[in-house]
Amino acid sequence: MEIYNAGNRVMNTYIYRALQGYIMIDTGYEHSLKRVEKRANKQGISLSEIRYVFLTHAHDDHAGFLNELLSKYPDLKVVIHHQAIPVLLRGQNSFSGGCSSLLALAFCRLMGLIGKGKHLFPAVDKQYIDRLIEITPQNQANIENILHGKILFTPGHTADSISLKMGNKIFCGDAAMNGIPSLKRVTIWIENKKAFQNSWKLLMDEKADWIFPAHGKPFRREELQKYITCISKIRLCRLKG
Repeated sequence: MEIYNAGNRVMNTYIYRALQGYIMIDTGYEHSLKRVEKRANKQGISLSEIRYVFLTHAHDDHAGFLNELLSKYPDLKVVIHHQAIPVLLRGQNSFSGGCSSLLALAFCRLMGLIGKGKHLFPAVDKQYIDRLIEITPQNQANIENILHGKILFTPGHTADSISLKMGNKIFCGDAAMNGIPSLKRVTIWIENKKAFQNSWKLLMDEKADWIFPAHGKPFRREELQKYITCISKIRLCRLKG
């Protein structure tokens, strides 16, 4: 199955074809829809062909233009963890947890200095609530059939973090990262360190060859094994004010 990336160096927006149409994994920051549309068009994909968005979690860089997508494309639906709904309706990231390193903390402070520290994004309009598909034990198998993949619950970065395994690849959202200011594939923000470490164990147990993060290039699963012991040594740096 061919995987397209309509994102950029900051945020990956993966797209692939399923039987019912294209699936998009995450969106991107607010105001980036036109750029994503342009990149998708260059690969022969019209966003009108997107039937589902698989939202790995409700953060501003992953759901930034989700409301705009729902408004523009009435046939589109969104697969989410049920805990994503309050965040999507609020239009702002949760601030539970902290930064995973001093470098990550410096980056977060820089985001604040340039006016991005509140991590706001356009809230999903309540009129679209029936197009948000919460994963439940009753519907999970059907959703996986539609997506052609296996849904993995990978909390830690956020409580609502989910991943999608397709063959020898896992699309993990921010359950791992690959690039500055991330260190050793650990995402820069962690809500729950123990849950984050357990999610890495789950990703390793699935024995996919490649991990596709939302930020940075794909990397081999063995790198999680290499760095997993580092997670227990992390002391989360809390943001103040």
